[in-house]
Amino acid sequence: MVEVFKTDVAKRIEAKSLVRFLMQYFPDSKINVDLDDCDKVLRVEGNNFHAEKIIVLVQEKGFECKVLE
Repeated sequence: MVEVFKTDVAKRIEAKSLVRFLMQYFPDSKINVDLDDCDKVLRVEGNNFHAEKIIVLVQEKGFECKVLE
């Protein structure tokens, strides 16, 4: 399963911190943030996650996050 999200993550250090944070909850997933994309895409690939939980966790860290259609 692959899900992509639009975020407002702006800096590499923020992206790295967010990925580390999310990996604590979803250790078997592949997670990255593409800061070069205009939507600052957060991509999560794995089997054991729900998009709603990702959104809540990203928002807890102070970032906007929504599923990219």
